[in-house]
Amino acid sequence: MTAEGATAREWGRSFGLYLHVPFCDVRCGYCDFNTYTSDELGEGATRAQYADSALAEIALAREAVGQRRVDTVFVGGGTPTQLASSELVRMLRGIEDAFGFAPDVEVTTEANPDSVTPASLAELRDGGFTRISFGMQSAVPHVLAMLDRTHDPAGVPQAVRWAREAGFDQVSVDLIYGTPTESVDDWRRTVEDALAMEPDHISAYALIVEQGTAFARKVNRGQVTMPDDDETADKYVLADDLFAQAGLQWYELSNWARDDAARCRHNLGYWYSGDWWGIGPGAHSHVAGERWWNVKHPAAYAQRVSAGASPRMDGERLDDASRRLEDVMLRIRLREGIERSALAGDPEPLIAQGLLEPRGDRVVLTLDGRLLADHVVRELT
Repeated sequence: MTAEGATAREWGRSFGLYLHVPFCDVRCGYCDFNTYTSDELGEGATRAQYADSALAEIALAREAVGQRRVDTVFVGGGTPTQLASSELVRMLRGIEDAFGFAPDVEVTTEANPDSVTPASLAELRDGGFTRISFGMQSAVPHVLAMLDRTHDPAGVPQAVRWAREAGFDQVSVDLIYGTPTESVDDWRRTVEDALAMEPDHISAYALIVEQGTAFARKVNRGQVTMPDDDETADKYVLADDLFAQAGLQWYELSNWARDDAARCRHNLGYWYSGDWWGIGPGAHSHVAGERWWNVKHPAAYAQRVSAGASPRMDGERLDDASRRLEDVMLRIRLREGIERSALAGDPEPLIAQGLLEPRGDRVVLTLDGRLLADHVVRELT
């Protein structure tokens, strides 16, 4: 199934595999993902042992799901490319052997720009990876320092060039805006530098202060001050305008693509409530209306799967009302919008306020609506 012209029902039948690689060289202060540096893990959860643990869960997934073709694979983290390319390819081969791939399978890995080489990227591409997403975040050194990012921004264009030379079908870059000390001019420089690399896809996320992180503790102590909402909104509008001028159109609140084929099909599967199995510690899954999540610590995860036991920690099955609510929350974020018949609330007041645009039997967020998406969702549900 390709991204072009796919209906919500078709996406709902998709099946993806998410593979979580929990290793990072440095833990960024703003990050609340389930990640670990080498000195945080002991025997039983090393990088050298990780592929075997993941392959064990892949075998368990095959037993549970049965024969079901995989449409997309997404390797995230953490920093997947902290593992050797040969290990990432070995896990990918394990997924293919267990399930089989769709003829047009999309296979993505995230990567830090300083964690790849021409040789490692060539090995990934030859091994079946079709898409790569680089964590650029910012082009400005003092902003990267605030985020605890350690890569040299000058190395990002080189990594993108290497990925192109290796033959990746799609190259994406991830950006973060709204970091303390980041000016509007800083953000403009980041966007312009990202566009100069001519990526197929860009994700741009506003920095969120997640409680429990080192960054949140700095904010709570008054050591750093977050920008106000108006400045953050101005940065979103600036980025959206520059992206459009460069030929990238929004297809989800935080994602822009050069054309429909460049959209991240794996993430579209999430937004359209498709099925996916999450492999790895702390990974979440959603299959046939049930969702569950694995134990978080890599050592506990490895211990369970090596013994042939499920790594599942807990789960839930949404009732019909909760599922409809979630469907609205996810699908209103998309450029295609959502059918009026799926809404509990009346969209007309939001249309009158310029937050929604009617398109036949659907409603779609306007630019102002994208800036106030949480408000729109509350009114529609």
